[in-house]
Amino acid sequence: MASADLELQGAIVAKLKADTALTALVASRIYDQPRGDAPYPQVTIGETDTLRNDADCISGEDVYLTMHAWSREVGFPEVKRVAAAVIAALHDVSLSLPTNHMLAIEHRQTRVFRDADGLTSHAVIEFAAQTYTAA
Repeated sequence: MASADLELQGAIVAKLKADTALTALVASRIYDQPRGDAPYPQVTIGETDTLRNDADCISGEDVYLTMHAWSREVGFPEVKRVAAAVIAALHDVSLSLPTNHMLAIEHRQTRVFRDADGLTSHAVIEFAAQTYTAA
């Protein structure tokens, strides 16, 4: 069986790259890790935590995942707009996974701050997703 975490990442990247509101802000700059050589703003896939959540008739995983938005514009407005577009694209949507099934993906919280370099505005956007396979 394929990892729900990995399948979810692929579905999220596809959904974000197809979202016109987000791509109007970041173009195709959606990466696995921050790219210092690419223009800003950008979005990156962050960390995940996966917890097993089995029941009698299904085998499931709760996936807690983090997305990051980055900007070099002065202040926080641009990074907040990018974070809002990521949330709008993913919160409470149905994503198709190749071998797993998805129950829900929900936005949990967002933190916005200035990175230690003093130049980069950074948003950490957290989601929770529930996946399952028939047992």
